[in-house]
Amino acid sequence: MTDATQPEDFVDRVRVGWAETHPDIDTRPIDVVGRITRISSLVLAQLDRELVPSGVTRPEFEVLCALARSESPLRASEVTSVTGLSGASTTKHADRLVGLGLVERQRFERDGRVVLLALTDAGRAVVDIEFPRRVTRERHLLDGFTAGELDTLTALLRRLTRTVEAQTRP
Repeated sequence: MTDATQPEDFVDRVRVGWAETHPDIDTRPIDVVGRITRISSLVLAQLDRELVPSGVTRPEFEVLCALARSESPLRASEVTSVTGLSGASTTKHADRLVGLGLVERQRFERDGRVVLLALTDAGRAVVDIEFPRRVTRERHLLDGFTAGELDTLTALLRRLTRTVEAQTRP
């Protein structure tokens, strides 16, 4: 089940447990999906901890990053579409970020009923500090891989992402 040169990991132990409980089921998908899930949980928990001093949560940081990547202010629905948050969650996080002075609401010039979200200078400062830290942490996670291995891993994960997205669309 495991490569003899590599020590057993958490996912290997889970898979062994399932193999003992359900020997009739091929548990190989756990090798991939289980590791993706495990990596995601660990990386996101680390990001949560690292964001504590900034005073924002991970979903709030995602809202800030969406606004930072945009060349112009965004509607809440646009933030929702680029972050994957629910509409209600986007509204809740935007309200808190406005309260913290990191985001401001602006009226759309052509239609005063439309509200846009924009970063304030303080919001930009949070992103400018925290985003490079995030990328550096993630780069360190990948230090043991060659450029070719990273290219291969990226291509395989991109392919898997497309499959999952196609199968989970409503």
